[in-house]
Amino acid sequence: MKLNKYTLITGASQGLGKAFAEFCAKKAHNLILISLPNESIDVLSKELKNKYSIQVITFELDLSKTENITYIVNAISNLDINVLINNVGIGGTKKFTEVSLEYIDNIILLNMRSLVVLTHQLLPKLLDQKAAYILNIASLAAFSPIPFKTIYPASKAFVSSFSRGLNTELKGTNVHVSVAYPGGMTTNKDVSQRIHSQSKLVKLSILPVSKIASICIKKLYNKKAIIIPGNINRLSSILQRIVPLQIQLSIMRKKIQKEL
Repeated sequence: MKLNKYTLITGASQGLGKAFAEFCAKKAHNLILISLPNESIDVLSKELKNKYSIQVITFELDLSKTENITYIVNAISNLDINVLINNVGIGGTKKFTEVSLEYIDNIILLNMRSLVVLTHQLLPKLLDQKAAYILNIASLAAFSPIPFKTIYPASKAFVSSFSRGLNTELKGTNVHVSVAYPGGMTTNKDVSQRIHSQSKLVKLSILPVSKIASICIKKLYNKKAIIIPGNINRLSSILQRIVPLQIQLSIMRKKIQKEL
């Protein structure tokens, strides 16, 4: 018998978000899936409902707009939510001097503010559950600044700090917060091409999104505060903290300049 509980996933139409939805559906979670308009979230919803006999509610809204978050929270106020997966996020590779303010705002509002606002608004509901879980998706990029991607790693460092602070603040409650640091993922054609042009070590670090989703959810339920999927990615995270930052920045600058 399925529990009348819901898992809410942002950025659920593709990539890692879609993998989370599919994994949770297999585990008989009812789902609330959020995506941008015109990303075929209803097609995914229908597939999951038919295959796993679960309930799926979808929203096609831009979470960078606070009024849309308010709308969603009000619309689901009568539902029991015990898992929140803040997956949505965007990035890019551009010279900071050449980006628009809209480009900057999109990353800041989506990667940081939407995550914080949605968590804040849903936390009272999560605290009402017998046990509840929040999974925030950062990135290995959170461990080091990256030239020409300046805003993205900074936003993920924020996600890391926010998640670890909130988890400690919520000790003694029924809510656990995990933060995941996935490495590169072949989530779309452009990313796939960029990854396949990298070194063998980088290629070896790539995990299928289905594997990353499985690792993250299992460790979330085991109440692991920090989740780094993959042995090579864990090694990379250690090296990022050992190798002098100036050396890392110099290497990354030369490497990324070739992509521009």
